[in-house]
Formats: sequence, C-alpha cells, structure tokens
Amino acid sequence: MKIISYPKREDWPGLVKRPVMDQLSLEKKVRKLLQKVKNGGDKSLKKFTKDFDGVRIKKLLVSDKEIKQASDQVSAELKEAIAIAAKNISAFHSVQLQQGQIIETMPGIKCWRRSAAIEKVGLYIPGGTAPLFSTVLMLGIPATLAGCKEIVLCTPPQKDGTIHPVILFAAQAAGISKIFKVGGAQAIAAMAYGTETIPKVYKIFGPGNQ
Repeated sequence: MKIISYPKREDWPGLVKRPVMDQLSLEKKVRKLLQKVKNGGDKSLKKFTKDFDGVRIKKLLVSDKEIKQASDQVSAELKEAIAIAAKNISAFHSVQLQQGQIIETMPGIKCWRRSAAIEKVGLYIPGGTAPLFSTVLMLGIPATLAGCKEIVLCTPPQKDGTIHPVILFAAQAAGISKIFKVGGAQAIAAMAYGTETIPKVYKIFGPGNQ
C-alpha cells in the first residue's frame, strides 16, 4: 500500500479521484459470462468458481449437516448479538405488513394500498475479508416476513470450499435454508436464468460492485 503524507493542495483532486473502468469492455465480459451460465448451468458455475475463487466445488447446495456444523462454530456472544439484531430488524419491518387505510377520494370511490410478496427472490451476499452476516439479516428477514415462498441465497465459498459459519447461522436465523456456494456475476446469472441446481427467481437483492 502506498502511503502519502502531507500532499500539496493542488495534488488533492488527483489523489481522491476514483479509478475509471472501461464500462463497454466490462459489459462485454459480463454478458459473455451470463450467456455461458445460461447455456452451461451448473457445469459453468463450477468452472467459474474454480477460475475466480480458486475452489473446486462438487455440490453447490449447502447441506443441512453443514448448516448444523456452522451453528456449533459460532460463539455464544455472536449468536446473542445476531439474535438481538434479528429481533430489531423483524420489529422494524413487521410494521410494513399493516395494510393501508381505505381512503374515499370521491363518493363511492375507495382507494387503498395492498402489499403482496414476490413469490421467488434471490439474495446475494458478497464474500471478502469479512462475512457480511448483517446483510443476510437485512435481506432475509424482510423476505421471510413478506411471505416470499422461495428464498434463494448465493454467496462465494471460502478457500476450503465452505461458507463462513456465521453466514450460515445468520441465514438460519432469517429463515433461509436454500444456500448455494457460488459468487460473482455467475451467481447473479444463476438466479436470473436458473440452473439444474439453483432455482430461477423473479427478483434479486443485495450489494455488489461493477
């Protein structure tokens, strides 16, 4: 990492300037990747996981056994913190379930707001140096409360081919059981088009980069 101390004021704009990417070139690469997943399904997902994450995956779906083992690896203190966070997030989003008041805009004309759950949703949880279990809770709990019938979660595997235990524990706390070991644009493609293993969803949620 390059450290710059006390730069001149005229150098500030250049130092804080964000890197510029070639969007057209990037879009071309991603579009090609999406098409390969659409055509190749699970086989393409496993190849991209090996190429990008350096991990050979036999089964994309996280098993019940892996979820149970993950729970045993999370400390009691962290479990308690996740439980408190889940309770608070649930309390906040539960209010959104209330139906809107009926308003009579004109004699005989009544209007109201009605909430309806999306039947199938996909949640993307990025990998990296820190497990984003808070994102699992903030995406998963509203989806569960809304009554989404199918909730699919995709997240990249660690170098040993597993998902970080706290991600799996948080998913369990949010009521999610369909968890897949796949990340990047290939995971988005899998949820958009569907593969032999990963179901196609109607809307995808989650943070991401270019």
